Amino acid sequence: MPSAVDVARLITEQMGEISAMKLQKLVYYSQAWSLVWEEQPLIEEDFEAWANGPVIRALYERHRGRFSVDANLFADGNPDAFSNTQRENVLRVLEFYGKQTAQWLSDLTHNETPWLAARGDTAIGAPSNAAISKAAMHEYYSSL
Repeated sequence: MPSAVDVARLITEQMGEISAMKLQKLVYYSQAWSLVWEEQPLIEEDFEAWANGPVIRALYERHRGRFSVDANLFADGNPDAFSNTQRENVLRVLEFYGKQTAQWLSDLTHNETPWLAARGDTAIGAPSNAAISKAAMHEYYSSL
């Protein structure tokens, strides 16, 4: 199973330099649609329901303090960790979501049940490290 770093490397190899926030959202949607299309997670790591949308903490630790990221930051990611289907699915996500801005993607996640449910009663803008359930992601995105 690929790791979040593997997915980040694939995305930044395809997209070039992008904002750290956009990367987090593209990894999130890659996970969401893998849960729908393949009925299994793309990555094992859980997303946390941060104020600006879903975040993988391990990726954040790498890009902390940076506005933009590129493939060099994820050079240790394994490009061979993906099955052909997994790679194709990530590329499909990039085709659809990759043209959107980071803010558009963040706003989108803020209107979707998995992030909202994980945040619960947490105030707008307040920190949260609550995990976004893979089951909630599967249920929500399957209904679209």
